[in-house]
Amino acid sequence: MSNTPVLIVEDDAAVREALAQSLALAGMSPIAAGSFVAAKDHIAADFSGVILSDIRMPGRDGFHLLSYALAQDPELPVILLTGEGDIPMAVRAIGQGAFDFPEKPCAPADLIAVLERAIRTRALVLENRRLREQLESGDAAARMLFGSSEKAETLRQRVRQAAQAQTEVLVLGAPGTGVSKVAEVIHLSSPRSKGPFVKRAGSGMDRRGLAKALETARTGSLFIDEISVLPADSQFALTEALEGGVGARLIAGSTADLVRAAEDGEFNAELYYRLQVMPVRIPSLTERPEDIPVLFRHYVAQASEQAGLVAPDITPEVVASLMAQDWPGNARALMSAAMRFALGLADEAVPNARTGLGLTAQMAQVERSLLSAALERASGQASLAAQELQLPRKTFYDKLTRYGLRAEDFRT
Repeated sequence: MSNTPVLIVEDDAAVREALAQSLALAGMSPIAAGSFVAAKDHIAADFSGVILSDIRMPGRDGFHLLSYALAQDPELPVILLTGEGDIPMAVRAIGQGAFDFPEKPCAPADLIAVLERAIRTRALVLENRRLREQLESGDAAARMLFGSSEKAETLRQRVRQAAQAQTEVLVLGAPGTGVSKVAEVIHLSSPRSKGPFVKRAGSGMDRRGLAKALETARTGSLFIDEISVLPADSQFALTEALEGGVGARLIAGSTADLVRAAEDGEFNAELYYRLQVMPVRIPSLTERPEDIPVLFRHYVAQASEQAGLVAPDITPEVVASLMAQDWPGNARALMSAAMRFALGLADEAVPNARTGLGLTAQMAQVERSLLSAALERASGQASLAAQELQLPRKTFYDKLTRYGLRAEDFRT
């Protein structure tokens, strides 16, 4: 919520200045305008903030502004300040779609509370739109595999490459990294995406079950999770089936060390070498800590929408606590924490972290994360990101250089 823009439309210069100061002290970014004409250029569907306007103004009044704003974006929160005791005007405001109608004079604390609620609503709307756009795009890797780090982009590129190959695929990753999800993305990105995606556990799958699964997935993909525990007889049968040619494409997943298992004779070496032609390795969160806030925000927005709740504010303190943790459970553990956070169980979701990293290393992780998040929100526009973080441009660029970040990598 920090630095969220709030467009203030008020013809009285003294009142306008007082409102701007109150909002700035609350951590918001006020944009002051003395009339509808002055405010008009700021009002658009991609405006990331909210609007606070007086109703009674010379020329185009607050109702005209409300109508114009909702024509640009029906989900843009517009708060209209009504006169004391002017109930008919308040009723008219809400009837025409105003988000709220505080009565003047309004105590700063009360006004800030209304604005914070509107900002949370706006953030959730924009996040949902972003997710819908990703779902509607044809790139499953972009819409389903999140993260802004170099390792996250490398993973997406590898998934696209594997999807277009005609070989078997081996998806590797630590527990909780999302092996099954990456396997599904490979299927959805492949020429077989119209066919079925059949998921089976390797544990206990006998020859008969394997044959049935291969037949079911004949025009699509068969994903065998934890293939390292596939019974030895079934491993041999699968190797024979692959050599003879099967309709289904095999995507295998494993969190175990298959190299060692093959060397120790615990896994069919011939099957391993067939799978090893196209390996896709998922990096753990400890390898890409800058993605932790990105993933957490996505999971919180998703959980909030599913629960019918307004997504809670994710403060820098929350981000710092997330970044200081090791996350041995990776994305799965982070998702669980996000669900608890969305349900209001913040203390349980983001406990005080205990980590082997020193204070300097922890702070560096947090700073890099905040820089990445700001660049992502600004779509790679460094000047906007620097302004949001309230940093001089030179300082901002120095920090980007220190952490190996490039603004152009965040441009869409």
